[in-house]
Amino acid sequence: MAVTGGGRTDWSRSGWVALAAFLLFGIFAGTILPRQAAIAERATGTAGSPDASFIYSPSDLYSWAESYGRAGREAYVRARYTFDVAWPLVYGFFLFTSIGWVSRRIRPASLWAQRARLAPVFAVFFDASENLSTSIVMARFPLATPLAAALAPVFTLLKWTMVAGSFGLLLAGFVVVGVFWLASRARRA
Repeated sequence: MAVTGGGRTDWSRSGWVALAAFLLFGIFAGTILPRQAAIAERATGTAGSPDASFIYSPSDLYSWAESYGRAGREAYVRARYTFDVAWPLVYGFFLFTSIGWVSRRIRPASLWAQRARLAPVFAVFFDASENLSTSIVMARFPLATPLAAALAPVFTLLKWTMVAGSFGLLLAGFVVVGVFWLASRARRA
């Protein structure tokens, strides 16, 4: 385990914690996520969803709200405050600890690599912001909620940018660690 100043243990960069986060992520993605997707499709139909879109407009959001019907909108809001609270925490925990674990292995230690693990924190924040704004639109429909409808697509775009960026940082970290490892083996040979 990494030790930080003052003798404190930095659990967030531990290999064991990263492994546990990876297993939790895998179980969640392999079992709960597909089940939730099927439930959402039954409740809202195949009209689309802001959560699964990268770019959409406020009018798209209102179109989805209309096509879901009352029961579908209620199911959508309920899912945002059950499943969609847990899922961002799971993927955020996985990315935060995994990027931390990889960044710890980059030599010489770089401030950039150490700060890279904050990207998933922003992803989780924007995911929660997206959930709040889309839920307000769904719950108030057919009443217009212009501010929430305008912010929702921005939060969604930022969420997906941060999620993709976090996975990219993790992959880049593994590549850098692999190159360093191969170079050190070549020097010893």
